[in-house]
Amino acid sequence: MTTDSQAIAVPSRPALGVRIGRIAFLVIAGIVVVAVAAAFFVTWTIQRSFPQTEGSVTLNGLEAEVTVQRDARGIPTITADTTHDLFYAEGFVHAQDRFFEMDFRRHVTSGRVAEMFGESQAGTDAFLRTLGWRKVAEAEVEAMDEVTRGYYESYADGVNAYLASRSGAELSLEYAVIGMQSADYAPEPWEPADSVAWLKAMAWDLRGNVEDETERALLAAELEADGSDAAADTSALLAKLYPDYPFDENPVIVPKISTVPALGTDAEPAAFTSDQEGEAQQAVTTVEWQQTSSVIEAASLLVGNVGEGIGSNSWVVSGDLTETGMPLLANDPHLGASLPSVWYQVQLKCSTVNEACPFDVGGFSFSGLPGIVIGHNQKVAWGFTNLTTDVTDLYVERVQGDEYWRDGELVPLEESTETIKVAGGDDIELTIRSTVHGPIISGLTDDFTAIADDPVPGLAAGDAPSTTGGPADAADDAEYAVSLRWTALDPGTAATAIFALSTAQDFDDFRAAASLFDVPAQNLIYADTEGNIGYQTPGRLPIRGAGDGWMPQPGWDSSYDWTGFIPFEDLPVSYNPTSGYIVTANNAIVTDDYEYFLSRDWDYGYRAARIAHLIERRAATAPLTAQDMREIQMDSEMWIGKHLATAMGDVEVSGAGPREAVALLRSWDAQNTASSPAAAYANVLWSNLVQNIFAERAQPLPIEGHGRLFTVVSAMLEDPFDPLWTNPEIDVDGMDEMLALSAEEAYTELAALQGEAVARWNWGDLHAITLTSDTLGTSGIAPIEALFNRGPFPVGGGASVVNATGWDIGTSYATTTVPSMRMVIDLSDFDDSTWIQLTGASGHAFDEHYIDQTGDWATGIQKPWAFTADAVDAATTDTLVLTPAP
Repeated sequence: MTTDSQAIAVPSRPALGVRIGRIAFLVIAGIVVVAVAAAFFVTWTIQRSFPQTEGSVTLNGLEAEVTVQRDARGIPTITADTTHDLFYAEGFVHAQDRFFEMDFRRHVTSGRVAEMFGESQAGTDAFLRTLGWRKVAEAEVEAMDEVTRGYYESYADGVNAYLASRSGAELSLEYAVIGMQSADYAPEPWEPADSVAWLKAMAWDLRGNVEDETERALLAAELEADGSDAAADTSALLAKLYPDYPFDENPVIVPKISTVPALGTDAEPAAFTSDQEGEAQQAVTTVEWQQTSSVIEAASLLVGNVGEGIGSNSWVVSGDLTETGMPLLANDPHLGASLPSVWYQVQLKCSTVNEACPFDVGGFSFSGLPGIVIGHNQKVAWGFTNLTTDVTDLYVERVQGDEYWRDGELVPLEESTETIKVAGGDDIELTIRSTVHGPIISGLTDDFTAIADDPVPGLAAGDAPSTTGGPADAADDAEYAVSLRWTALDPGTAATAIFALSTAQDFDDFRAAASLFDVPAQNLIYADTEGNIGYQTPGRLPIRGAGDGWMPQPGWDSSYDWTGFIPFEDLPVSYNPTSGYIVTANNAIVTDDYEYFLSRDWDYGYRAARIAHLIERRAATAPLTAQDMREIQMDSEMWIGKHLATAMGDVEVSGAGPREAVALLRSWDAQNTASSPAAAYANVLWSNLVQNIFAERAQPLPIEGHGRLFTVVSAMLEDPFDPLWTNPEIDVDGMDEMLALSAEEAYTELAALQGEAVARWNWGDLHAITLTSDTLGTSGIAPIEALFNRGPFPVGGGASVVNATGWDIGTSYATTTVPSMRMVIDLSDFDDSTWIQLTGASGHAFDEHYIDQTGDWATGIQKPWAFTADAVDAATTDTLVLTPAP
């Protein structure tokens, strides 16, 4: 037997240390093995979804071999013998690089996001189902001509060929993550309507003034509820907060409408000559841009309304002003930041360009959509900016049971039902009701519901008379609802226009394509290799009855209905204007004597005036170059900051820190460069001032739209006795007190963010952009977000400047809207044209082309993109041959 002391062997200290060391080593080794295994698994999961870009792939449905050449940025040039094979290959390549994005987009446009991400998305689905984008897209596909429908069908065949070769995480890393929640989820085959529906999503993103219309209606109701003595008081305040476009100060796009032959005639429009006489672009050449003693005086000419950034810049310059003697065309659409970027860069080339296969075109497309949206072919280049015309109206309806009032009579509502399927949850039944104006959208969002709850103050002309079926006619059990009239809810032809633009050979072809481009309504600029430049207003633009769409209108009175659409031949057009250039930046299209009403909610013209000034100033000293165009795109001059710098000159602020901060503004060049301390302070000062004037009130006033607010505040700075300078809620009485308080608060805020040493402040870090995946990037699960999100990246620019990187006042200074791509097309040599987009060609996280363009985008660098055959061959790094199955 052994004693207890003999049963337990107590090792010496050195032996115990060795044992602990061995145990620790084994634990660490185990962790390393697990970590390495996990890393290999994650790496394998990630990389198996990357596209094959070399060698060959055999595919069913091809008619002949197709070549896909990719350059160092992964951008493909697709060459095929037939249009069927060309668009089949484009669908295949889009799916290679971006299928998850495509799949997610089609779920959005069809109101089926809850099928992928669960019950949290059911409300979004209900709203999108009510709008009915998918049904409209299906109707558009059905109405297409046989050739165009064939393009969409070929594209869908190419997408489906890719889906047939892979599944689950082999398609994209996102499917591996989704599989954790919805193991049974599998993508459906692609259909042409999936492609067309994405144009409806873009139209919604660029829909115009529906938010302003809603905001004004709610504000009117709140002001009157708070005891406004007269409707005139509310009307005057709304007019002050939403001022008219300053036609006498800032430029319009088409000051003089050109006379061009009607579509379908044989006559040729006049070619450009430098000897033509006439007016230059209105207001641009008369703007005095020299330094003035009062920035208030200078800034009064330069007010804008980029809002939080949705808009765009584009311009085209005649060869009469350029170094090469040929036109230059620049474009940078401003959209919400997304990862991957909304754009997909690609070239589509027929082996032999002829009537049967007419495509030789390159530019930016959308993944999921065949063709090219913005770019150039071998003769013509074109660009887009948002037209900013009012194509949406809200109608207040008087609903009684399953009927609603129209001109003194009750008529039946249209009703349909939809089933929303929910991943991991029960199906939801949705009833959609519509009037003659469109779907009823109150009850789906808070703002539209609030208008329905208290609509009368927001009506365009007050209460409708009782003889028209207004409130006085309705029974006690009737209730209000809000419906939406929107051009995009009617079947259109934009899905056909894309191909007409890509094959246009002259200005007449371009206009014919524009006549088809109805939704979203866009400013279209043009240049060709013959030296001509031009502009055309396209779009299905409504002709209104009694109202102008500025406020919600009474649906029970048919006199407020749309009565038709402006005939295409009456829409503004400009061809070879005598100014030698055309600038569009969401500003007013024509002067206010144009025979048709277009909108009251334009951008106020700052960006347009600034671009036009820079073109004129540079052209006055030397012929313009493509580099000039790129530098103009990156111009970040913030005139509201310069305005405030002058206004602060005589204002006393308390504290050494605030005084040092204000002093930064005295030597500032007004450029929002990323490294600028003064730019950081100017933007924080602007944010605090706006919130103190408008938001920090017993009845808050709207603070959306930087340019609109600049217009309002700049007028206030000319009037120290404006009553808005007084705000009892923050104990401020008068302009000087308001400016001083805002300056002091701006210093405190910025010191907390970047330290008290003002010289170390910088705008770029404050205004940085974090690229966030549109889906899993906001999952709330940090490891998953880390897989897909990238950044932050410091950027310059700002709201209401040409380099339009928008941010939300009162929320954050971080960039939320961006120049989503930039391009400068040189009509003298397409191979010298330059391009950049926000992220990269790939939608696969960790692919080398996921964000390989972001650094250049942030600093304003653009890269040439080979177009001619020899140049494409020289730039090719990978070649994939798609081969028909035997």
